[in-house]
Amino acid sequence: MASEEHLNLLQQGVEAWNAWRIKEPLGRPDLRGAYLGGAYLNGGDFRRADLGEANLGGAFLNGACLFKADVSGAHLREAHLRKAELSEADLTGAQLSGARMMEARLKRARLDGAVLTEANLRKANLGEANLSRADLTLANLDGADLRMAKLSGAYLSCANLSGARLNGADLRGAILVETNLANADLTGCCIYGVSVWNVKLNERTEQKNLIISAWGEPEVAVDNIEVAQFVYLLLHDEKIRDVIDTVGRKGVLLLGRFTEGRIAVLERLRDELRKRGYLPIVFNFDKPETKDFTETVRLLAGLSHFVIADVTNPKSAPLELQATVPEIMVPFQPIIEEGEEPFAMLRDLWIKHRDWVFEPVHYSSLDALVGALDKEIIGPAEVRFDELVVRKAEKMRGRHV
Repeated sequence: MASEEHLNLLQQGVEAWNAWRIKEPLGRPDLRGAYLGGAYLNGGDFRRADLGEANLGGAFLNGACLFKADVSGAHLREAHLRKAELSEADLTGAQLSGARMMEARLKRARLDGAVLTEANLRKANLGEANLSRADLTLANLDGADLRMAKLSGAYLSCANLSGARLNGADLRGAILVETNLANADLTGCCIYGVSVWNVKLNERTEQKNLIISAWGEPEVAVDNIEVAQFVYLLLHDEKIRDVIDTVGRKGVLLLGRFTEGRIAVLERLRDELRKRGYLPIVFNFDKPETKDFTETVRLLAGLSHFVIADVTNPKSAPLELQATVPEIMVPFQPIIEEGEEPFAMLRDLWIKHRDWVFEPVHYSSLDALVGALDKEIIGPAEVRFDELVVRKAEKMRGRHV
């Protein structure tokens, strides 16, 4: 329970409170469990105060000093903490959803398990702070200083970490789903077990020496957070290596514009390939125009045994094939419905790369295409794949004169 004496002093206003604190600089104010919702406490001196489990929802604490204060389990939703001093404060389990903490100083603060959803921590100093298991979903950490911070197991989904400094931060087991990391500095972060999905990166995101190994293991570092988990699995999980080998031997990439009118082509080809023991991988070009698919197509084609590209619709795959065929040396088999003309650049691709690009197969009907699948598509693709494997293994001998 909060001290009645201390509560009465606080009710006299911040000036009276701070004057008392000057007289009693070593005292520890007892405000545990106090109701201070919406209170005007800007610039208040609460250093070393016990505010555990206090209700400070919507309170005004801009510029307040909470150095080494115990704020564990406190209710601080929608509180105003702009430029507040919270260094070494204990905010374990505090509820800070929607709190405004722009430029607040939380160096070495304990925020493990704190709820900071949608909190505004723009340019906050959180260096060496303990944010383990904290919920920072949708939080604004734009330009925040998180150097050496403990963020293991933290929820950072949809958080804005653009321009944040995370050098040496512990991100082990953290959840980064659609997190904004543009212009952020992740140099030297520990990212073992991190979950990364669709994060926003740019050319100014620093990703050097990201440590993917667990404590006690030989240190392994990578320079890309999005591929870190994949690299770790390659090193440690034999099953993943087997999967990649299986995809390389059995994967068939199906490219095309599979809209409502042509979805039957996709479904039939996929079923027929499965019957023959292949692993069909579908990439549908009927997607928003703003999305750049080229890198995805390159990756999938590079993993595949061969590629079947339906070029019936001239807008299906020209750009992606032009960008992929010259770089990916796997058999490409174009197919096209009778009466349609392939896009103009297909002939150029065939002329320049005919070692792995076949002439298009024209089909009069879906049944006719399936009937010719083994003889006209799979058989030639398998033969060509084996030829390309041999060619890739050839040694360059050179000539002596």
